Amino acid sequence: MATSEKIHDLLIIGGGINGAGIAADAAGRGLDVLLCEKTDLAGATSSWSTKLIHGGLRYLEFYEFSLVRKALMEREVLTRAAPHIIKPLAFQIPQLNNSRGALMLRAGLFLYDNLARREIYKGSRAVKYDASGPLNPSIKSGFEYWDAQVDDSRLVLLNAMQARKHGADIRTRCAFVGATADAEGWLVELRNEQDGSLASVRSRAIVNASGPWVSKLLATFADADQVKPIKLVKGSHILVPRVSEDDHAYMLQHHDGRIVFVIPYLDKYSLIGTTEEDYDDDLDKISISEAETDYLLSITNLYFKKATHRSDIVASYSGVRPLVEEEGKSSTRTSRDYRLDLSAEPQPLLSVYGGKVTTYRVLAESVLDKLRDALPGMGQPWTKTATLPGGDFDSVESLADLWAQCWPWLPTEITRRWLQSYGTLAHDIVDGAASIEDMGIHFGAGLYQREVDYLRKQEWALSAGDILWRRSKLGYAFTEEQTKALEKYLHYSNNNPIQ
Repeated sequence: MATSEKIHDLLIIGGGINGAGIAADAAGRGLDVLLCEKTDLAGATSSWSTKLIHGGLRYLEFYEFSLVRKALMEREVLTRAAPHIIKPLAFQIPQLNNSRGALMLRAGLFLYDNLARREIYKGSRAVKYDASGPLNPSIKSGFEYWDAQVDDSRLVLLNAMQARKHGADIRTRCAFVGATADAEGWLVELRNEQDGSLASVRSRAIVNASGPWVSKLLATFADADQVKPIKLVKGSHILVPRVSEDDHAYMLQHHDGRIVFVIPYLDKYSLIGTTEEDYDDDLDKISISEAETDYLLSITNLYFKKATHRSDIVASYSGVRPLVEEEGKSSTRTSRDYRLDLSAEPQPLLSVYGGKVTTYRVLAESVLDKLRDALPGMGQPWTKTATLPGGDFDSVESLADLWAQCWPWLPTEITRRWLQSYGTLAHDIVDGAASIEDMGIHFGAGLYQREVDYLRKQEWALSAGDILWRRSKLGYAFTEEQTKALEKYLHYSNNNPIQ
């Protein structure tokens, strides 16, 4: 087993949004960072969210004013940082007889509009519905407010790329095995999940950002009574053909007090979710239950004219959120805010509990603030005004116009997808090509060899799943035969790397 003599400042376990965000911030402050992820970046919870950057309107109902304000401030920061993958979106709240009262919603929306300064996002308003719309005729009125839609897995990848840009070592398919402390810090054993080889590295401090695995992993360091309890909550979504042709999303109120979003997704679909089920099963085998499917279909059919049946479901996905255990509180009422626990003995070890996609950046700042005494050489916070890779453009429209001039031969459906995925990074894919033939093998659905090679070399993609589900959402458009052809090409390419 090889042991590196180099001593890293910080080793981060977990390649979800929190781990990638911490790595980016830490590396940008001049720290020597190593991040290990046992599968792929965004391979678990961070790619199975509702795909929103939002303040969390419903959290006001539980008096989570601080969390909502923090998230609303971050909504503005992140939209500026990544305009290619974060898009403002109107959300409408149709009112049924058993919905929350209009006065209550008006008050909540007033707070939502004014808890934090708004520059990008519009304020809320009342709306009226008539029989010509997609909603059931009994629904006559509602409200509209604004939040944003995000490509959640690409947000993780862009943070990992930001970290690498500042010198971080990002290792995917690299599992944490164990760690022992000595006078110099931590001696950490890692396993390459592709060939099973072991390696040891040294680090002055460790951050456990393993999401749902946080307590299980911490137990390998600490006595059981030092491990904080967490509540694992499964959230599931279904994908169906569009239930409405509207450009806005809907927030549906269920009679049990929960809410479900119906969101336009990938042009052709509606994304419907999420549920909340306590979960204590295998974290590597998570799937939607029959009861969750019935729940999502029933509330959708309660509000919309167009009936949606099980046979209409194109796909479903489920993720597990680790929430900080709060005695006596249901999953719905448990806070979505994060908690950071730092142990300085025998060496610095910080564990991240909970958190939301929207607040990952301020979570990272909080982590590094807690580690400042252990890592006194780190620089100052910097990410609040930083642009994520590919986000350095004035507007989507101006970028689209530039591409039309530079690459008139590139099909519109490809440039449209790239605008929402890569931003200015698309130049790295097309550089040197003068025609569609120069893009190489066409695997299907507008995915060409040049893009695949870019994802391999620049975004840690190793499998067809990495590309089709986390770097793009082309998995919905690919046939089984096309997927096999892509996997075959990747297998060959990974064994014969391009120099």
